Amino acid sequence: MVCVCNATYCDTLDPVVLPAPGTYVKYERIRRVPLRCCCPQRPGAVAAGPGQAAAILLLRGAAQCLSRSTGIEYNLLRIPMACSDFSVRPYSYDDVPDDYELKHFRLAEEDVKMKIPLLQRASAMSKRPLSLYGSPWTAPAWMKSNGDVRGKGTLKGQAGDKYHKTWANYFIKFLDEYAKHNVTFWAVTAQNEPLAALLTPSQFPTIVFTAEQQRDFVVQDLGPALANSSHRTRLIILDDQRIHLPHWAKVVKGKATLPGSFLSLLAPSHPILLSPVPSCPGPEPLCVRLDRLEPGPGHEGGKDIFYKQPMFYHMGHFSKFIPEGSRRVGLQRSRRCLICQLEHVAVLRPDGALVLVVLNRSGWDVPFGIQDPAVGFIETVAPANSIQTYLWRQQ
Repeated sequence: MVCVCNATYCDTLDPVVLPAPGTYVKYERIRRVPLRCCCPQRPGAVAAGPGQAAAILLLRGAAQCLSRSTGIEYNLLRIPMACSDFSVRPYSYDDVPDDYELKHFRLAEEDVKMKIPLLQRASAMSKRPLSLYGSPWTAPAWMKSNGDVRGKGTLKGQAGDKYHKTWANYFIKFLDEYAKHNVTFWAVTAQNEPLAALLTPSQFPTIVFTAEQQRDFVVQDLGPALANSSHRTRLIILDDQRIHLPHWAKVVKGKATLPGSFLSLLAPSHPILLSPVPSCPGPEPLCVRLDRLEPGPGHEGGKDIFYKQPMFYHMGHFSKFIPEGSRRVGLQRSRRCLICQLEHVAVLRPDGALVLVVLNRSGWDVPFGIQDPAVGFIETVAPANSIQTYLWRQQ
């Protein structure tokens, strides 16, 4: 079940108001019932109207994600470098064969007429700085082993050669061109889903990387290119499923000579609760991607609607209540329940309030209590298949 929004109506969430001392508030989502969804619900997945209607809906979707007054206050957005699997056409920024100096590198119409203007309006809408990170789906066809921006190809050659050097400089060109429009990036990822590319349909734009291949590309090519550029952009070493993270970190970060700053980005999965960084709470915190607002291979043209997936509301349990500057704090359990499957994280906000997020993945209700020595005790229940956010002030 999803929430259906159009150009004139969508459900909203009121601003967070701290409760009076000695009291608490609780927000709860059970199964697929969102925090609060007043709009019609129906099964479905992808939708966006074409042209101007799509832009209006994208801005409306951005408001749902970014607004402090009515949205869920995302502040980290992901931008595809050229086409993605949701683009209406395959393309790169330099389709001239053997252009190793990237003299023909140009942003696409999609960047100049849609992405950049929408980012600029979204930035103004958020009323606080947005952190952007770019992710490449594919290199130009002439750089890939299969000669196509689509399909399961790898970069030609090996790390350190002209193809890998050119691909690294392609990242810098992307950052340069966006900077000309006053759009700067907090980070880039080395590759969108480098291993999932092995399983994607042949029409999807992809590049395959193993951890070892990405390590060598980062060390010999992309890391030095970023370090020697004018951009203070960080590099994210994993942009794929969480299950790959331990091996990826061991291989890529195990190289002592890695240049620059490196992070790990976790893809969607239930251990979202383990993330200590409120502004990047686990899965891709990108509304446009999560809510499928981009027109793409699954869009239903002309309906002028978009769908808010259950993940939108799940993410709101973090982004709406845990602002930047918050600190994760420890929790002590009085006893362990082996069959309860409760997961939790506690955070101290900059304003001194405490936030506790509790996830119950089991099929039954789980009673539990929350004790804060400075305030008191809350006796409560986590319903089956629910996520809850508790908020209270410390005395």
